[in-house]
Amino acid sequence: MNFKFFFIIFFFSLISCTDRPNEVNSTKKFINYSNKGFALIYDDKLLKKKIINKKLNNRSLIIFNKLLEKETPVRVTNLLNGKYLVAKVGVEANYPFFYNSVISERIVIDLEIDTDQPYVEIKTLNQKDSFIINKAKTFDEEKKVANKVPVEGIEIKNISLNSNKNNNNTKNKIKSNLNTNFNYIIKIADFYFEDSANTFKKRLQNNHNISNIKVKKMSENSYRVYKGPFYNLESIKSDYSDIIKLNFENIEIEKL
Repeated sequence: MNFKFFFIIFFFSLISCTDRPNEVNSTKKFINYSNKGFALIYDDKLLKKKIINKKLNNRSLIIFNKLLEKETPVRVTNLLNGKYLVAKVGVEANYPFFYNSVISERIVIDLEIDTDQPYVEIKTLNQKDSFIINKAKTFDEEKKVANKVPVEGIEIKNISLNSNKNNNNTKNKIKSNLNTNFNYIIKIADFYFEDSANTFKKRLQNNHNISNIKVKKMSENSYRVYKGPFYNLESIKSDYSDIIKLNFENIEIEKL
């Protein structure tokens, strides 16, 4: 049997399972992890409305992430301006799987994250890197002073609630002056062979009724299967929900 053909058949046999529930199974934890997507900015209202089930100290450098163990050091990068900091993963929490993390107001302020588009990368760190080790060592000291450091109020346009109401308890709204046009794609998978990418595209369209799937040549030996582009938040959330049900491991959102 042709090896390339056998590989394609084997790959699709792995993903031909039935659609799963609304929440992705997050029992698998990753050691090496990198994901680009939207963060959910913590607010006590989310806790009251049961959108999230754990409280997050808004003065801390703690994040929630479904796929990483507690205490895992990570680099949080604001992808709209390139600023980043070192944080740690907190206790396991439930929140909508559309978001790649839950972050505190302090992280939003320190990284000048656009609250309309909190587009971030969460990436695990190399513990052998001396720079990372030094940053991790200072984390405990940061925690000790965190509660003493005032956090300026920010207006959070919570993208999970789709609300137009103003928050009268906040002072400022962080808005990036960089490229804030809403223009994103959902990156589903990268393939070495163009034939494999096109076969996968057809399977998504025919077997799972997912439209607007495209294939783009990224390099000589890399072909990306993606959906989009999307020009507003609600449309990308809806389509992301359909794709995540297919049990893919690490769907990412890419800005164009």
